[in-house]
Formats: sequence, structure tokens, C-alpha cells
Amino acid sequence: MSDKQGMLRTKDIDDVVNQNREEPGAESHHVRLSKRLSAWDLMGFGIGIVIGTGIFTLTGIQAKNNAGPAIMISFLIAGVVSLLAALCYAELAAAVPTAGSSYTYAYTTIGEIFAWIIAWDLILEFALGAAVVSRGWSGYLQDVLDLPTRFFGEGSAVNLGAVGIALVLGVVAIRGIKESKWVTNTLVVVKVSVCLFVIAVGIFFVKAANLTPYVPPSRPVPQAERLSGLSQPLWQWVSGANPSAFGIAGVLVAAAVVFFAYSGFEAVANLGEESKDPAKDMPRGLLGTLAICTLLYVAVCFVLTGMVHYSKLSEGAPISDAFHQVGLGWAGILIGIAAIAGLTSVILVDLVAMGRIGFALCRDGLLPAKIGEVHPRWRTPFRMTGLTTVAVAVLAGFVPLDKLAEMVSIGTLFAFFVVSLAVAILRRTKPQMERPFRVPQVPLLPIVSAVLCLALMSSLALETWLRFVVWLVIGMAIYLFYGRSHSKLNHRAARFSRTTAGTRTP
Repeated sequence: MSDKQGMLRTKDIDDVVNQNREEPGAESHHVRLSKRLSAWDLMGFGIGIVIGTGIFTLTGIQAKNNAGPAIMISFLIAGVVSLLAALCYAELAAAVPTAGSSYTYAYTTIGEIFAWIIAWDLILEFALGAAVVSRGWSGYLQDVLDLPTRFFGEGSAVNLGAVGIALVLGVVAIRGIKESKWVTNTLVVVKVSVCLFVIAVGIFFVKAANLTPYVPPSRPVPQAERLSGLSQPLWQWVSGANPSAFGIAGVLVAAAVVFFAYSGFEAVANLGEESKDPAKDMPRGLLGTLAICTLLYVAVCFVLTGMVHYSKLSEGAPISDAFHQVGLGWAGILIGIAAIAGLTSVILVDLVAMGRIGFALCRDGLLPAKIGEVHPRWRTPFRMTGLTTVAVAVLAGFVPLDKLAEMVSIGTLFAFFVVSLAVAILRRTKPQMERPFRVPQVPLLPIVSAVLCLALMSSLALETWLRFVVWLVIGMAIYLFYGRSHSKLNHRAARFSRTTAGTRTP
């Protein structure tokens, strides 16, 4: 433990590494996770959470309204920002393979209070992401099977489809990591196969005329369409500038929005403690996930904007509608199935990740230990996963979450920001730490990563920032009234103080 006291105390990184290497004793079977995942399994989880809502909806919306055919560049920019963060995650995940990912990294570098904030932020990101995607899953299912909208539509009083899928996948997540990986890998194969189908078939309908001009000329956004008040991006509120669509500015705005499509890949880092060989598997799983997803995103964007002029793209179901416009309506059914499979895997990985974050918090004493207990047979944090599943089901069933979707992005970017700083800090404070994977050009590359994350965060709406602050205030209250005093580091510091005081007594 560090000598620092109070809310800035840090967890010794050697303690974190050793807690994962120690053999379980007679009474420790409740605090260990089993190592069952390979690099391919980690990539399966990563692709399972990344390829979902972004590729099936954001492509059409942003190409039509902001970037045109240059939506490919927008996805590349977002991919580069994610790649820089992934390099930082890879170094820390290989060196410190533990449940909790960026929460634990912050705990070992910048202090307990910041670690709690990150964990609280990640819970928001994954819970809200799972709820949003559950409602999207219900909508796609309604469309494919023509189910009653009063139970499966966005305007329903209780979205039974969203509640049902959240509860079913929660059971899968509780049942075991092996079962979760089988389901996830199967769904990944389905949706990647359909994405490849879209590329392979759609390429024959690409027309050069649809791709010109590649970057449409910039134009001012009409007054009636401009966002104002709390709905405007932070940068616009600060600068007072008039927003524009298309051109370079439009490409950058689209990049900030489509970043949502990459959110969640850091869930792979939460599985470090369950990796068979984290020194090799974690970098391969993280970087492999991003490489595959970025290639698929860019290729699909090329085919989509090449098949149909960007001004005629559908904002609701752009890919399936593009095939309808070129006379291949039958392909829409396959794409709908892929969307359902894709969104299913996103929800499952979100639920698995939340369980691991909660497990790490309980192990460190910041939440009650009983909640994070690991099931002796299934070897999963079953209570924490069950509680978060119920919370997700309630949100998905009763709360329209369209306005809150941006909070997934702000939570992700904030976590990326902290992890990037943690790499630079640890290089200075722990230069001798074993690092199986090393980020090149430190501290330059982590600093660039942190700055780019802040830049994208500035493109999010003021109301998103306000909701984010409210959530953090709630988290701070929980920490101050429970976590601070129950923290294992606090107990250890208290014992140390009593021992020291005893030795000084004559």
C-alpha cells in the first residue's frame, strides 16, 4: 500500500498482480475467477460488443447529415482514437491482468477517489448501453417478425421484448464465462458473416457517381435545424460558432458521433483475470478487436455510400434499405437477422463486464463484499451480475433512452482519458514494473490519446455533460458515506496506525 492517506491513497500494483497469481486457499474460492479465455475468445467478446448499433444505424445517419461518402474517414478517425486508447489498455491489461480494468489502473496510479469515479462511470456506461441496445433489439425483432408494437415498439408503456432479452442474457452471464463465450462467439460468427455478405454482394452495385464529391462542400446548418440551449455541443456553447454540415467540420462532427460504434471494446480489459495467458492474450484481444471492427466498418461504409447516394440513405435502417433500393429486398431479411444477433451479443458482453467491475469494487471493500461473492460452481460474481441485470431490465422496459445514449460515449471517453494518463504516470512511478507489452513513444502517445478523448467529449451536448455530473455526484455520495470508510486500504492504514502507536508506547 502507498503511504498516501485519505481519498488519494493508492493500491500497490504488486498487490494487484499477486492477488491474481496466488493459489486459492481453503476459504478463498469465493474471491477467484477461473482462467478460461484465449486471445480468440477475448476477440470474440470484443467484436461481440463493438459491432452492433453503430454499423446498423449510425452509418446512414451521419453519412446523410454530416459527412457524405467521407463517413469512411469519420470511422477511421474514431478508430484511430480508439486504437491509441487500446494501446494504453493493452500495456496495463498485460501487466496488471485483473477484473475492473481502468478502475484498477486508476487505483494504482492516481488514487482511490479517482478509481471509484471511474468504476461508477463504467457502471453507467455498460448499464445504459445494455438498456439502450435491449430496446433496439426489441425494435428489430418486432420489425422482422411483425410483432405487436404495444409490447415491442419504442412507444410501448412496457417494452416486454427489451425486458425479456435482458433477463435471458443475464441468466447466461450468471451461469458462467464459458457459456457466455460460447453464446457470444456464435453470435459473432453470424453477424460478421452477414457483414461480409453485405460487402461481397453490395460491391457489385457500387457506382462511382455516388461517391462524388467524396467530401461534400461545407454549408451552414439551417437555423431551424440548429441545436441550441442544453442540446448544443459543448464546443459550440464555449466558442459561440455557427455549426456547419459536411466539409471537414462535418467529417469531424460525424467522427465524434460514430465513436459510439467503438464504445465498449474496453470490456475486454475487464476479462484479464480470466485470460489463460494475459501477457499475450490481452494485447492480441484488444488490438485484434479494433483492427477487425475498423476494417468492417470502413468496408461497409464504402459499399453503403457507393450503392446509394448519401442524400437518399435511410436513417432508420440504412443497410437493409440500400439493398431494397437496388432491387435486393430479400437481403433485408438477412441483415435484420444479423442486427438481432449483433445486438444480442452487445447486451451479453455489457452484462458480463458490469459483473466484473462490481466484483472488483466489492473485493476492495468499496461495496459490500457479499454482493461481489463468486459462485463456488459457476465461478462468476452471480449476485452483482443479477442485480445489474435487473437494473438494466427495468431501464430497458420503462425508460425511453434515446436522449441518454450519448452518455455511453462520454463514459467511454472519460475512461479512455484516465487510462491514457495512467500509462504515463506508471512509467514514471513504476519504471521497473514488468511490461509484457509496451506502448511506444511514452509519454507522447498517451498524452495525444488523452487530448483526442477530450476533444471528442467536447462535441457532446451540454445536457449530456450535466447528466454525467449528476451521476458522478450520486457516486460521490455513496463513496463518502460507505466506500471511504469500508475500503480495505483504509482498514489496512488503520491497523498500521494502531501498530505504530503501540510500538511507540513505553
